[in-house]
Amino acid sequence: MSADDGPVILLAGESWRTLSFEIKGRNVVADGEYVEGADHLVAALEAAGASVEFQPCHVAVDAFPRSREELDAYDLVLLSDIGADSLQITPRVAAGETDVDRCALLERWVRDGGALGMIGGYMSFAGVGGQARYARTAVADALPVRIAPHDDRIEVPGGVAPRRTGGPDSLPEEWPVVLGYNRLEADPDADVWASVGDDPLLVVGDHGDGRAFAFATDCAPHWAPLDFLEWERLPEIWDAILEATVGS
Repeated sequence: MSADDGPVILLAGESWRTLSFEIKGRNVVADGEYVEGADHLVAALEAAGASVEFQPCHVAVDAFPRSREELDAYDLVLLSDIGADSLQITPRVAAGETDVDRCALLERWVRDGGALGMIGGYMSFAGVGGQARYARTAVADALPVRIAPHDDRIEVPGGVAPRRTGGPDSLPEEWPVVLGYNRLEADPDADVWASVGDDPLLVVGDHGDGRAFAFATDCAPHWAPLDFLEWERLPEIWDAILEATVGS
């Protein structure tokens, strides 16, 4: 259900740990780093009037909703750079026990009136080496795009400017450049709001009684440069997405 000041969003993903080794002759020094990449996205969503609950990847493995009642606390669920394994291989499944398939749960929830979005990245859609693995999950049925079963990343080091190809007329015609995206195929009955070359970048569509969207580039570097993340019109785009998916 929506809060008085706007829609309530669950954002899952956008975190990672890095382990590095420095080798100097016979000595090896290990170092680790934990990073969260959701700051710009959360700021844009909040500027559009939303309230955001953020679950980093390691938190979502345990805490992501396991029931319809838990999902009903939100107007929109956003998956960003979190692979299907983190939703499906719960601690119980890893221990060899049956458990809720949270991808299938999400699909049913959207079909019954919920709203779902996926944001691009190395662990979104198909992802690096196909490891995000959403093509063979029920989440793929809910999204308004077809997901490749293999690595779907497109790297554009020189940058490419998305352009508006649909959606509200108020959206800007051309956007700041991005440096990469997941290559997707829009469903025939979906609305492609923005494209990069011949590939869809922002796609909005229906799933049963619910709504879903795919945003094929990242919400953090490297695919999304700071000029894109700090673009003054980015909150307008998120406001239009929220209006189209949750009506607020």
